[in-house]
Amino acid sequence: MSNTRAITTTEKSAPETSALKNFLALIKVGIVNSNLITTFTGMWLAFYFNNIHFLTQLDTVFFTILGSSLIIAGAASMNNYIDRDIDPLMERTKSRPTVTGKISSGKVLAMSFAFIILGEISLFKTTFAAGVLGLIGVFSYVVLYTLWTKRRFVSNTVIGSISGAIPPLIGWTAVDPHINLIAFMLFVIMFIWQPPHFYALAMKRCEEYRAAGIPMLPVVKGFDITKRHIVLWVAALLPLPFFMTELGHFFVVFATILNVGWLILGIYGYKMKDSLKWARIMFIYSLNYLTILFVTMVIVTVV
Repeated sequence: MSNTRAITTTEKSAPETSALKNFLALIKVGIVNSNLITTFTGMWLAFYFNNIHFLTQLDTVFFTILGSSLIIAGAASMNNYIDRDIDPLMERTKSRPTVTGKISSGKVLAMSFAFIILGEISLFKTTFAAGVLGLIGVFSYVVLYTLWTKRRFVSNTVIGSISGAIPPLIGWTAVDPHINLIAFMLFVIMFIWQPPHFYALAMKRCEEYRAAGIPMLPVVKGFDITKRHIVLWVAALLPLPFFMTELGHFFVVFATILNVGWLILGIYGYKMKDSLKWARIMFIYSLNYLTILFVTMVIVTVV
């Protein structure tokens, strides 16, 4: 009953939005787009290291991008469906169409399953490995993260990082089912990148997570412990470029500079009195870091 009242109140106060905006919010289009960057990079590098020209494999490119987009959109929609009871409690999520009632719960659930099924069909049209990895990604995000750990354990962010690290492997295995060191390092980079990225976000939204009863690290352990964890995760990125020497010396040096820059910002956080300002800086850096790093991987294999 209380949840119904919360949704009704939110619906009355929610600004008018178009059907397209509601749909894009439902599928978390920002997450879809960012994951497609890593998926494409994994696919591109598989083409490069297997001496395959992508123009001869446009069907693989199409089904990989389509399938990845659909399963990510489906999993994100499912996440919104599951979290519609706590989303009204957070400023960041209270305008989602699952909260305002702009899209009914039944339609969201049907859409989520449809996207995941169609996405998996597309991925299995590339390789069996890509399809299986797609299923693992959906399962880890919807079940391991959203249903199991998000509301119970402070380690929820680390568990959730599994699903976020899968997309580049999907891209790679859609071309080459065999995962080599470069492909594995893409997974490791994405896995390690996510905790400092989301811990910074959790610091910014700490009181919202507290109100929603979600045991994010800053809520449970406080800002000082969270800062320490962020710095340790960023430091763990430092050796990774040296396992990717096949991408050339320029990439190793450039990636190391990005890592050192992020680490310096992290250590600087111990001196800043405004922890929320530091968290915003770290969050913005993490977004730019990911895009720049993965785009650089493509560029160094072209020039």
